[in-house]
Amino acid sequence: MGILRGRGSGRVAAYRRGVRPSPPGRRVCAGRLPTVPDDLGDLTADHDWLVEDREYARQEARRGRRHAYESLDPGRTALVVVDVVPFFVRGSAYVRGIVPRVNRVATALRDAGGVVAWVVPAYAPPTAKDREFFGDAVAELYARSGGEGLPRSRLHDGLAVRPEDLVVEKIARSAWFPGSSELPALLAARRIDTLLVAGTVTNVCVEDTVRDASTCGLRVILVADACAAVRDRDHNATLHVVYRSYGDVRPTSEVLDLVEAGRRQVASS
Repeated sequence: MGILRGRGSGRVAAYRRGVRPSPPGRRVCAGRLPTVPDDLGDLTADHDWLVEDREYARQEARRGRRHAYESLDPGRTALVVVDVVPFFVRGSAYVRGIVPRVNRVATALRDAGGVVAWVVPAYAPPTAKDREFFGDAVAELYARSGGEGLPRSRLHDGLAVRPEDLVVEKIARSAWFPGSSELPALLAARRIDTLLVAGTVTNVCVEDTVRDASTCGLRVILVADACAAVRDRDHNATLHVVYRSYGDVRPTSEVLDLVEAGRRQVASS
């Protein structure tokens, strides 16, 4: 059983198995061309996220502990928030549900001396391959998902963005794919060695970013309850893959504890 929450409505409505909030991104109905997603107002939902006990046991047997990264230096850590733009927020209760947690991590890390980076999709004309794979209408819709205007103006207005934060565009699903964005170079110049990753869609642009950043040698922690997908099973499939092969998976509460412990360690040294 999942829960849909309408902020300020004074109501909590349960949805039955098989009835889900609209997914992030476009909505396509039979016989209709894809359009921008329906506006669901202030409805929110949380994923029922899961890393299976057997996966925890597997990693504990391999390395003697559940989590690979048990500490972090806030000054060498960046929060990377992927694609939380109106296109994905408008039609997804799950995406709206992660916004408060994204903001909490951003505020805590920034206050501890870390970097906060917001990533938005750039407009790149669909390639011939894109049109062949998605069809013309959907390929063009995805190409324009990041909106128009300056990158900072294209972020969801509920995000706690500050003037000192980085806001960058990417032209591929992954922000770390070679040539996709300037973020890897910007963070390397700041001697960042650890990423906290949040955003949407969990199993597409978020997962691609995590995989590539890990391959490039960064310590990656995926914030399990600060990412959003279409369905729980899509979301949890990514958590499984990341935890097993690419990085740590932790909820917001544990990430905040790591940031605070790191801040105290730096202050006492």
